[in-house]
Order: sequence, then structure tokens, then C-alpha cells
Amino acid sequence: MAERRDALKIIGAIGTTCAFPFSADELYGQHDHGGAKEAQLPSPSYFSRDELKQVSYVADLIIPRTDTPGAVDAGVPAYIDFVCARNPELGRTIRSGLREGLDLIALQALEKDGSPWLKAFKSVTADGYYTSKIGLLDELGYQGNTVLAAFPSCEIPEH
Repeated sequence: MAERRDALKIIGAIGTTCAFPFSADELYGQHDHGGAKEAQLPSPSYFSRDELKQVSYVADLIIPRTDTPGAVDAGVPAYIDFVCARNPELGRTIRSGLREGLDLIALQALEKDGSPWLKAFKSVTADGYYTSKIGLLDELGYQGNTVLAAFPSCEIPEH
């Protein structure tokens, strides 16, 4: 009985501590976006088309395509546009960094300086990727509505 109660407390705490600014049915990544490519970016609602291309470029630097799809494949640029349209403070933070015209060297310098812009951009990129079908189901292997007899071990490859 105590184990069940502890589990319910944890589940309840998760709901009160999530940083997502939307209810679960509004999470952009939960919708199928058909793997948006840069050439097929949807009409933005917050950013200009040029800004959305920059968002795509930076998101791809953060989560590039490897043996699994990357941020652009998962529709993350459209997710970032969606979130920024509903959170003007985050939108201003992201837009101000885009105005500086970033490249990989600038990103590395921002990372060393602990840039609030880069922290916000990385956070919203990860949110979009890991709430997308590609990130949640394909990469993480999430199997919702499934009872597991045991939790699989987490094997971290050596670097």
C-alpha cells in the first residue's frame, strides 16, 4: 500500500512541476507534422520566414540528424514558433539571439558564457524534439498505456 501511495505522490508531483506552458492536448510535439524539412517549413505564426530558417539551423546544430532523425525532421522549428507565439517573453529571448546571426563558433562561445538565449533555445528544442513522435516513440522507444514487468536497463555507451 505504501509503494502505491508513493507512486501516486510522484505522479502528482510530475503534473505540478512540468515546465510546459500548455495542457497535454496542446503539446505541439504530440501532433503528427510529417517530418518538416527546411524547404517545407509551415507558415510561421511568430517568426518571419527568414527567422524560422535560422531557428531551423540552430535547432539542427543542437539535435542534428545522425542515425536517428534530428530536430528539423521532428518538426522542432514549427514547435518553437508555436511556443514563442504563445509565450512572448520566450519569443523575445529567442528572437534577440537570432538577430546576432549565429554560427557554430558563436554557439560554442555562448555556451561557455552561459548565455540565457542559448539555454532557452536548447530547452525549447529538447521539449519539441522529445514530445514529437520521432523523439518520444522512435528514439526513446516510449510505449504508452503499457504495463512493464520490469524496467529495461539503461546502457550508456562509453565515449
